[in-house]
Amino acid sequence: MKIWLPYIHCGSGTDIFTQRLAKGINDAGHEAVITAFPHRWQYFPWQLKLAQVPNGTNVVLANSWNGFAFCRLGIKLVVVEHHCIFDSAYIPYRSFPQAIFHEQMIRRFELASLQAADALVAVSEYTAQKLHETLGGPVAEVIHNGIDTDYFCPAPSSMTPKKDRTRRLLFVGNLSLRKGADLLPDIMLKLGSGYELGYTSGLRTNNTYANVPGMKPLGRLNMDQLVDVYREADLVLFPTRLEGFGYVAAEAMACGTPVVATNCSALPELIENGVTGRLCPANDTTAFAKAIRELTADPKRLTEMGQRARAKASECFNLNRMVEKYLTLFDRLLAG
Repeated sequence: MKIWLPYIHCGSGTDIFTQRLAKGINDAGHEAVITAFPHRWQYFPWQLKLAQVPNGTNVVLANSWNGFAFCRLGIKLVVVEHHCIFDSAYIPYRSFPQAIFHEQMIRRFELASLQAADALVAVSEYTAQKLHETLGGPVAEVIHNGIDTDYFCPAPSSMTPKKDRTRRLLFVGNLSLRKGADLLPDIMLKLGSGYELGYTSGLRTNNTYANVPGMKPLGRLNMDQLVDVYREADLVLFPTRLEGFGYVAAEAMACGTPVVATNCSALPELIENGVTGRLCPANDTTAFAKAIRELTADPKRLTEMGQRARAKASECFNLNRMVEKYLTLFDRLLAG
């Protein structure tokens, strides 16, 4: 089976998803071909109808923003919804130009992709629900995103409680309003001394909070460095306001590090409150600080929570499980 995965490079989780799925398909003995198009193509994706399909392609898998452009006669098209931007929860966090772009262009592109698709996939139950509510059409099949849980795994030393020291917190992602990065300084102010928050610059260029006490910029990390900081952290802090899936939570959990996240969108599908992590009300920095204090006050409990988080990620969000579900879908489509 030969799968073509064309995508527009946007510096987001969609890029990561495409690369990981292609690797998994190839490792499973099939052929996956990636074609990355420059970011500017998102403004006129209809021109991608002229893109050359690799010879022998059986299935095309593409993003809902531009999937319609890769519809080809005799080849099955699978469209994936990663993040429903028409969700009312997203409206406060987009600029006026973004709102115009989304409503006047992306809405049309997505509707065209839904109409052209032979199969529609969403990366979480939440995303599937919001897509159906806002755009109608068929209810998407849910295939949760997967990560390599052999690569994202705990360090051997993490099986014992961490010794008394400054508690290390970690934020991974773009420093945007949607990710809740603006809440980080207030959370650190409420925590006070004894805590250090390392934060990455994500996949995009961001402003930093280098002058905020207790906050330490880590810059842009490669994957090996990212695994190391996940393992070294006591907790991952994820005050996001909206997630189509939540890669950061899944990666941290796979490394055995519990996550304190917002109780919103897809995150309750990943994190069981009080068991594999903690969920807090959106924008409630006091609740985040309280949860962090409670968890870090009991190292043994924190370690046990990390072990349960690791088990959850390994069972439900591993790469092999995701790849198997996509290959099953492809087989079903090709069988008729």
